Parts: sequence; C-alpha cells; structure tokens
Amino acid sequence: MQRVAEDPEFSRSYVQRFRDLSARGEDIVGEARLVDAMLARRSRVLDAGSGAGRIGGYLHRCGHTVVGVDVDPELVAAARADYPDVTWLVGDLAELDLPAQGQAEPFDAAVCPGNVMLYVAPSTRELVLRRVAAHLRPGGRLAIGFALGRGYPLEEFRADCHAAGLEEQLLLAGWDLRPWREDADFVVALLGRPGA
Repeated sequence: MQRVAEDPEFSRSYVQRFRDLSARGEDIVGEARLVDAMLARRSRVLDAGSGAGRIGGYLHRCGHTVVGVDVDPELVAAARADYPDVTWLVGDLAELDLPAQGQAEPFDAAVCPGNVMLYVAPSTRELVLRRVAAHLRPGGRLAIGFALGRGYPLEEFRADCHAAGLEEQLLLAGWDLRPWREDADFVVALLGRPGA
C-alpha cells in the first residue's frame, strides 16, 4: 500500500474528506449514477478498489448486489461501518480471486473509479485489469476513470486493456458524459468482456 506508506494518515483523511463533502451536500456519487444507468435492475456489481464504499454503497441503495474490494483495511472498515448491508472484502486487485472468498457468481459489471488505476503498482496494471475482467460474465462491462498526466498514459492503458481481453466500447472525458477530446485531463473508459 504505497499511498499509506507515503502518508500514514491517508486512509483516515480520505474517509473524512468524503464524509465532509457528503455532509455539505456535494455530489460524491456521479460515477455510480453513470454505472447504474448502464445496468439492468438487480445486477451484480464489483466495486474494484472500493475505498470507503461511496460508489458501491450508492449502487446497493439502487437495488444492485455489490461486492467491494480494497487493499486498505481501514477503508474497508469505514465502508462496513457506513454500508453494513454490502459485502466488503480486503484484497489486492492484482490477486483478485473472489470464488476463493465465497463469491463464485460472475458480475454483470465492475467499476473502478477514484483514480484506482493510479494507486496500483504500475507493474501490476495489466494484471489488475485481467483479474477484474475474469470476474465479469461474458458480455459484462467495466467502467474505469482516472486522471491523465499522472504516470499512466492513455496509450499504455489501452494496450493493457487489450492485453487483458477487454474491448473499448466508449471513451469519455468525465463521469458526467463529456465527449472525449485529445486534450482531456481525465478519462472514463467503458470496456466490455467479449461474449454473449
């Protein structure tokens, strides 16, 4: 957990930041609204890099079955406290094996918001994409968003997605459905696992 090693207060301040934003009435679930719009009711959703649960918690309230996974035990504890009816697991996305943890049913969709792909070790990015994709049913979809210009070039991300067996379906410049443009500083990619 590089981010915690660099800043021991990261987890606590991260949780408090989003609780404060929510208390002020700020929108902290835009990513989840986009994912909800892609899904049939009562879908199974993997919240990959779930943090303190803001996205998975919202999707659960919309009626979806959510399993959230994060490597940071303190963030998972906060998610369990705030959204006790959701399954939250501590785990490394590069080693993701949910059937081994009693979650054998594949997912209709996965979401990876909040710059998760910038927090994982660069050497494991393709593996993370591959492990998350392996948990999707054929035809399942993955929504990923992260800031550009912070060490993960779009071309490298696209190559990693291709190597992981994911098909690019749509590229956006934000979770608010802004159209993609070459000078964008943020990318949201909607990806699909081939199949029926």
